[in-house]
Amino acid sequence: MAKKRPQTKAGRPQLTDGEIPVVGAREPCPCGSGRRYKACHGRAAAHAVTELVQRPFEGLPGECDWVALRELVPAATVELTLKDGLPEGVPSVTLATVLPMAWPALRRDDGSVLLGLQNDTPSGDISRDLADTLQRALEAQPGTPVQARRAPADGPRMQDLLDAEGVFEPVVHDGFEFWVPDPENASPDVSASLERANAAAIPTVKLTGVDSAYWCETPDKNHLRWVMPHPEERLLDALARLHAAGRSSLGEGTRLVGSFRAHGLTVPVWDLPSGVSADDVEKPAAEFAERLAAALASEAPLTPEERRARGGLTNRQVTLS
Repeated sequence: MAKKRPQTKAGRPQLTDGEIPVVGAREPCPCGSGRRYKACHGRAAAHAVTELVQRPFEGLPGECDWVALRELVPAATVELTLKDGLPEGVPSVTLATVLPMAWPALRRDDGSVLLGLQNDTPSGDISRDLADTLQRALEAQPGTPVQARRAPADGPRMQDLLDAEGVFEPVVHDGFEFWVPDPENASPDVSASLERANAAAIPTVKLTGVDSAYWCETPDKNHLRWVMPHPEERLLDALARLHAAGRSSLGEGTRLVGSFRAHGLTVPVWDLPSGVSADDVEKPAAEFAERLAAALASEAPLTPEERRARGGLTNRQVTLS
């Protein structure tokens, strides 16, 4: 005989859709229906994911760096400037790539707020999810993390909360010690999370001479990953012109190997020899930026060689989001 589905208790408090937290697909739905999450409120969450905002950070100061911190940089922070100023009792709001225990946000004991960027988001609009998390963090009790939930469909986006004239200046860190003011007195769970995160972090440096370019070190070779704001088709044409002319490298032993597509922007990637440091690539990157500007300005049709170069670059493009 088939098992009866457990009935919802009559006295159970009813949650609105916005209050129902995101849980594992096979876990019981927090609404109390007795069904698994994926068969209940998870359906709406899955549908929302398909409604993807292609450029969630468009219009924010430093859009290219938002993309880099979301997809490429292990450990970094940025001080955020709110449009309406900081609420009473909140000394600062800081965007962080990752937070301990993968928390979406944390209200520290001193009232300051850390907002995590590299979290799974329940809707297709990262900006709206972040704004909802930030608003809840500003109102949370000091010393508490903020849990994930599905943001209201009519809620604000980060573009509504942040000062459009504010400066967005990422600070890249060697590790995640910025999580806690006193790592030696952190809880065992946070200490274990900190140790795991530090062990997995790839050494990364933000270049100073050009915008939104990040050098990183891996065991076999180093890389430069450069988030660019230009329209994708025009940028690929320009890169193809330079590649066909033998002018797309950043010096001896370096090679433009392709690009990522992330959150509506294109991220060219260069392989660098292991001995090439971030300082070594500063001048070549600045010189490349000048060559790229000239190539972007060209209106001439692509030559056969340039079309072949473009096809090669397109075939090596990977979509991250």
